Amino acid sequence: MHLGEIAPSIFASLGLPDTYDRIGTGESPAGLECLFLVDGLGAQVIQEFNHYLPTISSLTYFAAVETAFPSTTATSLATLMTGELPGVHGMLGYTVRVPRSGGRILNALKWDERVDPTVWQPVPTLFERASHHGISVSHVAAKRYENTGFTQAAFRGAHYRGANLLSELVAQTKSSLQQSPAFTYVYVNNLDVAGHKDGVGSEKWLAALRFIDHLVTTLITELPIGTRFWLTSDHGMINVEEKVVLGKDNPLLEAISTIAGEPRARHLYCDEQVGGLGLNEIAETWRDFLGDRVDVFTHDEAVAANLFGPTVSENAHDRMGDLIVISRGGLVMIDPKRELLESAMVGHHGALTQAERLVPLGMFTIN
Repeated sequence: MHLGEIAPSIFASLGLPDTYDRIGTGESPAGLECLFLVDGLGAQVIQEFNHYLPTISSLTYFAAVETAFPSTTATSLATLMTGELPGVHGMLGYTVRVPRSGGRILNALKWDERVDPTVWQPVPTLFERASHHGISVSHVAAKRYENTGFTQAAFRGAHYRGANLLSELVAQTKSSLQQSPAFTYVYVNNLDVAGHKDGVGSEKWLAALRFIDHLVTTLITELPIGTRFWLTSDHGMINVEEKVVLGKDNPLLEAISTIAGEPRARHLYCDEQVGGLGLNEIAETWRDFLGDRVDVFTHDEAVAANLFGPTVSENAHDRMGDLIVISRGGLVMIDPKRELLESAMVGHHGALTQAERLVPLGMFTIN
């Protein structure tokens, strides 16, 4: 099961044309569907920390869900709400180089006013499609996200309902599901923030985990009878075990002009004069130095391996790094210009380990 199949399947249960039930949702019992996404909640967490999650552990679970590469928020949420893989929607990571911009980097979550989000991510969202067919669609999340470029890129078409407090979030979600057919997407990032700052298993992370379970309990208590409540995530997380600062006592930045991606999944852009043979030599330098701690792909190798999916648009080709380097184990690859920030983070994600890549899918019908 893939993350890109979840929302299309739920919308299919509401009768949205040209969507298909890939995961066995069946017909929506009351035409009221709520998809709650917990940023940073890996599938393994449900098993390993179930004693902190009495309500979440009681949901009916489907198979573990595979995210797209990289296992990061911007890519996963675009995949979730378009039903397409990154090679099609073009959201290839946390940061990528903007083509023909002189080396400018686009941070997908902070955005850049010079980049039009509807051009950068041109695939119609499921929210847009549903709204055109009479399905009420709502997006409940913190107020600060409402007018961001990323919200426009990945979630356009929904009625945004800003909620900063638990009480607001519950009230907005409840209000959005008063009339059928309706689909409401709810997002929280407490767990992801705690994981990055203090690590998976830390006291702050466990407190966030308990809060999430309390929130789920409250939602399924307050939402209208007949609502089908779904829980999933965008990625899991692991704690750092080894740090390599790129270019510090190593040859890893030779002929590299721009570093993008994130510490576990790097897009690397080479100097303009580097040709095909030179690119292979640079890739070998990375393989020789880091060995089996990483997987290294040239641009063409990444495309051939379907790293971003079997279809890669011209835009995705242009944005993709000349090299894609993916950490194994607990390694993180630190950008020297961001060393203090990236080194301070305990929890990371983006790579292909099961802890990062697999997320849960649970369901409960409120009665």
